[in-house]
Amino acid sequence: MPELTLPQELAAELAALYSSLQLEYEQVARQVPLTCAGCPDNCCDSLFFHHTHSEWAYLWQGLRQLDAPRRAGIVRRAEDAMRQCQAQLAAGQLPRVLCPLNEDGLCSLYAHRLLVCRMHGIPATLTRPDGQHMRWPGCFRCQETVRAQYSSEDAAPAMDRTQLFTRLADLENRLLGGSRQHFPKVKKTIAEMIIAGPPTV
Repeated sequence: MPELTLPQELAAELAALYSSLQLEYEQVARQVPLTCAGCPDNCCDSLFFHHTHSEWAYLWQGLRQLDAPRRAGIVRRAEDAMRQCQAQLAAGQLPRVLCPLNEDGLCSLYAHRLLVCRMHGIPATLTRPDGQHMRWPGCFRCQETVRAQYSSEDAAPAMDRTQLFTRLADLENRLLGGSRQHFPKVKKTIAEMIIAGPPTV
């Protein structure tokens, strides 16, 4: 099956979306305040699923910019991560497996990291198309800070994810030619996206 590639203009638009997210993230993190410095936890071992062909293709754009030996090492780590995840699921555990892109505590594809990776940590809200309002409290360190400094969780500042997801959904629809319903839904970890190869049409 032919590969689904991200056109240059959509890749630039996705990068711009990520830049907007970064500015909003930093603003809320300053207000909380939240810093990752000295944190004993590692968000890179959390079980994150990603849901768009566009981000999957963007991830592979980044992978192809690496030299072959480094990319091969990431693939090996992805295979190992999938085995660990499957074993922990079989044991009835919520998987805690280090992302295969993590090298010595840093993301080897930092510029191409995906939306969920970028927004994790701070409080966030989302208004769904059906009008339902949702809120996430942030990571454990953020929750500790909020409890110490605010009268309630809802009193803390939060990033509104609604517009970001709306923009991503529009980008995804254009990538798929307005026929999203004809493509299989995506629900993959980064390790699964690496092992599966680039998305296909």
